[in-house]
Amino acid sequence: MSQPYLFSSTSIATILLCLLGNSPSPASAGQQGEWLAYASDKASSKYAPLDQINAGNVSDLEIVWRQSTIPDVTRQGNSLRPPAASQNTPLMADGLLYISTALGTVAALDAITGEVVWFDVPPSNSADPQQRGFATRGVGYWTDGDDARVLAVIRSRLISLDARTGMRDPNFGDGGSVNLIEGYDDRTVESFQWRSAPLVVNDVIIIGSIIGDIVSSTMPALKEMPPGDVRGFDVRTGEQLWIFHTIAREGEPGNETWLTDLDEDRASWEYTGNTNMWASPSGDEELGYVYVPLSTPTSDYYGGHRPGDNLFAESLVCLDAKTGERIWHFQAVHHGLWDYDFPAAPTLLDITVNGRPIKAVAITSKQAFTYVFDRVTGEPVWPIEERPVPQGNVPGEWYAETQPFPTKPPAYDQQGVTLDDLIDFTPALRQEALAILDDYVWGPFFTPPTLIDETSGGTKGTFVVPGLVGGTDWNGAGADPETGILYVPSVHSGTVVGLARSEHPRSDVDWVMKNARHIPGPQGLPLFKPPYGRLVAIDLNEGSILWTVPNGDGPRDHPAIRHLDLPPLGQGGRAAPLVTKSLVFLGEGANAGAAFLPAGSGGKTFRAFNKSTGDIVTEIELPGGTTAAPISYMVNGKQYIVVTVGWSDMESEYIALALP
Repeated sequence: MSQPYLFSSTSIATILLCLLGNSPSPASAGQQGEWLAYASDKASSKYAPLDQINAGNVSDLEIVWRQSTIPDVTRQGNSLRPPAASQNTPLMADGLLYISTALGTVAALDAITGEVVWFDVPPSNSADPQQRGFATRGVGYWTDGDDARVLAVIRSRLISLDARTGMRDPNFGDGGSVNLIEGYDDRTVESFQWRSAPLVVNDVIIIGSIIGDIVSSTMPALKEMPPGDVRGFDVRTGEQLWIFHTIAREGEPGNETWLTDLDEDRASWEYTGNTNMWASPSGDEELGYVYVPLSTPTSDYYGGHRPGDNLFAESLVCLDAKTGERIWHFQAVHHGLWDYDFPAAPTLLDITVNGRPIKAVAITSKQAFTYVFDRVTGEPVWPIEERPVPQGNVPGEWYAETQPFPTKPPAYDQQGVTLDDLIDFTPALRQEALAILDDYVWGPFFTPPTLIDETSGGTKGTFVVPGLVGGTDWNGAGADPETGILYVPSVHSGTVVGLARSEHPRSDVDWVMKNARHIPGPQGLPLFKPPYGRLVAIDLNEGSILWTVPNGDGPRDHPAIRHLDLPPLGQGGRAAPLVTKSLVFLGEGANAGAAFLPAGSGGKTFRAFNKSTGDIVTEIELPGGTTAAPISYMVNGKQYIVVTVGWSDMESEYIALALP
């Protein structure tokens, strides 16, 4: 068994106090200001009930420590450098921050100083080099009041570590780890990975998967792929307790939505894969339910080999945490062709609608929709209507005639393309925008992908708005559970998707994505109207948008428009919110790892907004742009904010902010 490495006399003293029983009880953990799950809590609120840092003093925040996302002491001779865009968000419990590194290790940092307390060196370092060089978005945490465990997925292994010492749990799996390649019933999975954080609900670890689902003209696009099933494991033993088939098997509800391709003698459910849970789930331990956000099936942009609505792809599924039994589900996209997977965990909170208390679950989306349900019954809080959508003409494709449209809350970003959406700062810019748009297929929301036409006057694909990164992507929403208000970052993105024959000799998919990219507008400006990045407050008690504000200056200093003295236009970068008692914090994202976003996306400014009005309270310049979800916690009576930052010319770091 591997041995953890322990450092720092201060940190060891902290561990000894914990072992002696002087750590906060689970009941008081929230009051102590801990951050016990990737998004603060099992409800995925991204909320810290702290107010030491408030509107009156937030401008006084200063950097109190910095730590590499691959701390030097964890390297053990490895030369791998930290990525520029690490998406790792720490947890904090008992005065320790828990992180996973790109080395395939887990480490504990002193929450006051940022110093490494311990780190785990996987025994597979030499035997399985693929374990290294892979970063996750976070780790999980579990305690029963006596024992505490840190849980991590590193490539194909689920690992359980003693939270206080870093020792691997000898009672968990094989010497502290479980092989996640195994346990997929009758489907073969040759490799496994997952970047999100495990969640423990009533002593069951909930695990998703990444089975690569994006295929291009140069990749071996295969219509037969492994499934992205969701599984539950016993937190004490590592035993796999259940598996939920994200592609409904024969005899299971939803199986009838997988029809038979004309070229196949098998139903499409028998060979179609993916339909992963990319993000972490959310859980309600009182109900015993876990809420699972699912993605697209094979392949993202062509579904001719999987005719039918394709349950449970692009669905929110409520499962019994103990058994994996499906309680209810909602499919947001029938027969998905736009990569509109649910990329972030849903948020659980209690709201009051027309005087009626509701235990709600709200999930934001790449579509810029917010879907809101009674989390007990799955009934929509407000009607969701099936509306006709445009039909395509790609040979062999199957098209859903309708798609679900929530009636409340309203969409919080542009959907589809109209001429009124085009940039119009000046008449000249608008004419250039019209000329650019003429090269593509465009139209109402859910206009499907099209073939690339190489002939003279042919079109180069379909403008998909919102594009591949949202609306809202992996960064997700934050919430104030005391008010029922959701705080949603959104990126104005449009992606052109064009289909063509595969160029790879192994491919057996009829049509694959040849280009999926952001298309710049006139003179390098965006093609559409601002804001290009925004923060939106949604009152879930009313189903209404309270306010929308741009996040960042955007391109208003561009030579073509700087003379217009425009207000802030918003910055196109993926950033996650942090909600506290009185403030909402949001960065601008980084300029690294921003695939499918405009050149120049991201920014180094970290803002505090007034929760009631959206007014900027203060702006903090960081060494790099935010690359992961920020957290806030309190230790020894002092509140800290920690955020992961990076830049194209900067290795990612954890930055801790506090008052002097």
